[in-house]
Amino acid sequence: MPITEILEKNCRLYGSDIALIEINPEKKDARRVTWKEYGLIESSQAAHYRREITWDVFNEKANRFANLLLGCNVKKGDKVAILMMNCLEWLPIYFGILKTGALAVPLNFRYTAHEIEYCLNLAEVDVLVFGSEFIGRIEEIAATIIDKRMLIFCGSGACPSFAEDYAELTADCSSASPKITLSDEDYAAIYFSSGTTGFPKAILHKHKSLTHSCVCEQAHHNQTRDDIFLCIPPLYHTGAKMHWFGSFLVGAKAVLLKGIEPKYILDAVSREKCTIVWLLVPWAQDILLALDSGEEKLENYELDQWRLMHIGAQPVPQSLVKRWLEHFPHHDYDTNYGLSESIGPGCVHLGIENTHKVGSIGKAGYGWETKIVDESGNPVSRGGVGELCVRGDGVMDCYYNDSKATSEVLKDGWLFTGDMAQEDEDGFIFLVDRKKDVIITGGENIYPVQIENFLASHPDIKDVAVIGLPDKRQGEVSAAVIELKKDRECTEDDIRMFCHALPRYKRPYKIIFADVPRNATGKIEKPKLRRMYGADELVAVQNLS
Repeated sequence: MPITEILEKNCRLYGSDIALIEINPEKKDARRVTWKEYGLIESSQAAHYRREITWDVFNEKANRFANLLLGCNVKKGDKVAILMMNCLEWLPIYFGILKTGALAVPLNFRYTAHEIEYCLNLAEVDVLVFGSEFIGRIEEIAATIIDKRMLIFCGSGACPSFAEDYAELTADCSSASPKITLSDEDYAAIYFSSGTTGFPKAILHKHKSLTHSCVCEQAHHNQTRDDIFLCIPPLYHTGAKMHWFGSFLVGAKAVLLKGIEPKYILDAVSREKCTIVWLLVPWAQDILLALDSGEEKLENYELDQWRLMHIGAQPVPQSLVKRWLEHFPHHDYDTNYGLSESIGPGCVHLGIENTHKVGSIGKAGYGWETKIVDESGNPVSRGGVGELCVRGDGVMDCYYNDSKATSEVLKDGWLFTGDMAQEDEDGFIFLVDRKKDVIITGGENIYPVQIENFLASHPDIKDVAVIGLPDKRQGEVSAAVIELKKDRECTEDDIRMFCHALPRYKRPYKIIFADVPRNATGKIEKPKLRRMYGADELVAVQNLS
């Protein structure tokens, strides 16, 4: 069934129950205002900015936006992009898009103006909805994108002149369901990923992928109506939304927390009585450090109801899980492996009953199949290293408008992940290395070629390679190995100043001046560089100003 039917079901069965709560600990607001039309409450809870909506209001707001789009001639198969930070409006907008039969296209909030423009063109986006934080970036490209698409501003403050205001547009729209006929085979969403070249690929999914993710997640974590899910990662990412999908399936409450400080997370779990929390490795590390240092004390919070901590988006150190269970011995622990091409987490799943196998990513998830193959596509023997492949209803339809890239990873229904893995004697899968050179830092992907191409434009640099090095908090950090031109001088400060033109998350954390080894065919020998520098003591992350 199309995923929109789950929202209609929740509205029908649990309409007056709270569906979503937004908490922003860094925004102080002493007001308490009830908006009867929307059933929306803004309040100050311990000086925190807090809003909530019911399932009725969630569905009504989705319907209003759907009817707005239909009134603007958006039709089945069109694409509507979302460029917003997490907020109460995000998910109703997403489901409003789906209710029209159009495709939702979430955009990474880290994208630069030109990356936004590239993705809008690649996905052939017809409408862009953007928040207050992105006015400057959209303004940079407004003149070149506005002729092809409608721009809708959804945020606080004045609406920019080049866009139309979401609140004004939806105010008079019908809250009734648009009644567009949808099926499992209809296209639903485009998510973005990147290969080793660093250029984003548009990943096309059908409704059956999204629905499968709901069922898979709920099967893994046994969500009930009594559970409360704390969502911290950005909603543009498949990981955040698809983990929430398990709660969505059963009509359970979710909390959107804007803030990653340990005190914010623990306070949200305590005040909102959260039972399930998905963390990235850095956030879990920060909580452990805060507890170990005495900065935070568990007795100051009500946490007995917190039953599950699951973690993913990057390799999880076994030592982290051991330390976590020392502080939270009653917690179930779980990790999930996935990628946007397989609609996020869950195609491989450790399972809460398998804590003894920490370090493994688990076995095939609910409704999934796995195999590990050699370079010829033949299954390797147990214990052998090969490429991990997955198959199931959550696999993407294709890379949109890129048949060549699609044919490279989709073969007979199997998705070739690009990750090298091996299976132990009990059938548990362990990642060995990434076939691609993507660096995963704090759950975010960094693509070395993008940084290498940028640094290569420096007049003093002869050659450059960007690799990932281990880091206790982030999992990995990026390091740039730079070979200078003969008789040129350049300091680390010079390179860091030059890198200010890059988005903060793409700036190398470590600069190494050394020769860049290449093999006989001209390819950089990155495994050699990792051996040379990866055995050093863990890199201390420098916060670049």
